[in-house]
Amino acid sequence: MSNTAGRVIRRKGFGATVNVAKPTKGSTVAVFGLGAVGLVLIAEMTNGGVDRSIECTGSTEAMISAFECVHDSRAFPSSHTNNCTQKVLNTTKALKSQFIFRAQGKMTNKAGQVIRCKAAVAWEAGKPLEIEDVEVAPPQKFEVRVKIHYTSLCHTDVYFWEAKGQNLIFPRILGHEAGGIVESVGEGVTDLAPGDHVLPVFTGECKKCAHCKSKESNLCDLLRINTDRGVMIHDQKSRFSIKGEPIFHFVGTSTFSQYTVVHVGCLAKINPDAPLDKVCVLGCEISTGFGAIVNVAKPKKGSTVAVFGLGAVGLAKEPECVVLQGLLVWIQILSDVNKVAKKFGVTEFVNPEGHNKPVHEVISDMTEGGVDISVECTGSTDAMISAFECVHDGWGVAVLVEVPHEDAVSNTYKLRSERTLKSTFFGNYKPRSDIPSVVEKYMNKELKLEKFITHQVPFSKINKAFKYMREGESIRCVIKMEE
Repeated sequence: MSNTAGRVIRRKGFGATVNVAKPTKGSTVAVFGLGAVGLVLIAEMTNGGVDRSIECTGSTEAMISAFECVHDSRAFPSSHTNNCTQKVLNTTKALKSQFIFRAQGKMTNKAGQVIRCKAAVAWEAGKPLEIEDVEVAPPQKFEVRVKIHYTSLCHTDVYFWEAKGQNLIFPRILGHEAGGIVESVGEGVTDLAPGDHVLPVFTGECKKCAHCKSKESNLCDLLRINTDRGVMIHDQKSRFSIKGEPIFHFVGTSTFSQYTVVHVGCLAKINPDAPLDKVCVLGCEISTGFGAIVNVAKPKKGSTVAVFGLGAVGLAKEPECVVLQGLLVWIQILSDVNKVAKKFGVTEFVNPEGHNKPVHEVISDMTEGGVDISVECTGSTDAMISAFECVHDGWGVAVLVEVPHEDAVSNTYKLRSERTLKSTFFGNYKPRSDIPSVVEKYMNKELKLEKFITHQVPFSKINKAFKYMREGESIRCVIKMEE
């Protein structure tokens, strides 16, 4: 070996310690490369493990040993994780990269292999989900395999599980609100690496189509939501199977499985300090509702706002409206949700069935001609029309969050009264570009997610989550995937 080559190699090894591992004075360090010391021996010699390990051989077995020999309790400061150990693998031959893993998930040696895990499978419409052993294939081109730590139940999951009026696509693994950690990546994936914390999203962002390049749209041509597609777009095949028989995907996420495969464009990389059991609820309705206000309606201080519907979409409008200190009116048929609405800052509550005239007239009387902004979150055609008619003529803005029925009609005369009608999809958020900033709003205490999480159940009790939502007992039920 030349002296120059020797200096290069020494610099690489020196940098792995001072720039990556960064040991503190008195740290114990194991270096794999002079002959790997047995894991048990290291544990005995160092009272449970070393503070830092550096792997220099390229051997897969040595990489795993280097990871596992680090002490579990040597934590570095973190605002949300008390036992969070920095484990560094430096490989100069095989990996050519560094990974920092946290205590939420250990490295697996399953990259490129099938993983067997538990999943809640919907075999038939409306029948209880069954916990099954499933095979999850490795990610293909532009795909990522994610270990799901927490998932939550959304009304959309219930809607497609009931399958009333939709195409029957079963057996299927539902779920689309979740938080997880990247386990492995497929060909062409450069934005994500194993160990990254991510939120799967039911719609995507390819970053190449006209919609993704536009600042005004989030309707990606390639990855726009498709509820009828039960396979991956790369090869039109499922990554899930049971005894060789395929199990269909759901909106490209299928988070009711301990491992899932998702297109890279449908994963938002987030702050690793964000607690997954809280931010997992940001994958659909809450972001949709919050974005409908801050990105679309954009109320000014003192604005009056009427919200139709009291689900997670509707309640997510509360933080911004309360800050503005304007009148916040909720319109909901169920009268027993009044107390829930008050907890979220609602100043007035209207039950349409409690009045002998149309709800838009009730609101008009309450607000001297109509509210400044209305947001419709139910999908009811009648509610959409009322939401438009209840805004003040001359400047009122009505925002439709849900999709109207194809036969929906409106009063064309009202359209000539200088009212504005807008619609929004996922709160106008681009999944990869914008959702990380929504997570930061939670981290900065600008968005309070805890109020939405009314229940938590273990994965084995996932059917309880369906019961809670169908009976109107929960806003969000978080499901812990590992028991």
